[in-house]
Amino acid sequence: MSSGILKGKRGIVFGAMDPNSIAWKVAEKCVEHGAEIVLTNAPVALRMGAINELAEKLNAKVIPADATSLEDLENLLKESMEIFGGKIDFILHSIGMSLNVRKKKEYTDLNYEWMLKTFDISAISFHKLMQTAMKMDAMSDWGSIVALTYIAAQRTFPDYSEMAESKALLESFARSFGYHWAKKAHVRVNTISQSPTMTTAGTGVKGFTDFFGYADKMSPLGNASAEACADYCITMFSDLTRMVTMQNLYHDGGFSSMGMAPEVLE
Repeated sequence: MSSGILKGKRGIVFGAMDPNSIAWKVAEKCVEHGAEIVLTNAPVALRMGAINELAEKLNAKVIPADATSLEDLENLLKESMEIFGGKIDFILHSIGMSLNVRKKKEYTDLNYEWMLKTFDISAISFHKLMQTAMKMDAMSDWGSIVALTYIAAQRTFPDYSEMAESKALLESFARSFGYHWAKKAHVRVNTISQSPTMTTAGTGVKGFTDFFGYADKMSPLGNASAEACADYCITMFSDLTRMVTMQNLYHDGGFSSMGMAPEVLE
């Protein structure tokens, strides 16, 4: 049900690949709650995904952009402001990819060139996006930027490989850049640490199905769904959270506060 909580707001959603992705759900919720959006993803991802179907459904423009390319980011922000007729109120960064994970390289035998690529795509792209947007003065006063992360940034999940370090770096960028942007233009920057979620990317991690079940048992509320995460993102984009910044916000059914759950021992 629409609340109109984002009425009049304009934003960019990175990473909507298919109906299983969190970014896809966020895009739908943004429009449902009154926002106007632009969808973006890397050119190769656009060819693989179904983003054009989503764009048609939501009456949204699609602008291809490699988030590791400063030129592409500048063009994305420039075109988006032209479409909106003004500055941007919110951005979702939902980007992550590891060649080492895809190619099933063990954590103790990583390809370092691939690792650097993982960091560039999954974390440094977040800093590049924010730095470019700040230089272009593209964000509205009291705007909101959210990046999706995972608790592997704080705890060890062996099969998550160097994506764990990527998420730790991502969260650090939110804190560090969040300070500077809050002082400059009240723009708030946060990360949302989501439960394991049955997305196309998530299910590509070794042993994901078993871990999904484990996390569901460990979490008093169960795993948070992609749709529930989208709802949380909407609140972070809204004016109701204007004083929240530089935070890593757990959206995981209570998993992050648990030590042991009896259900796991059954």
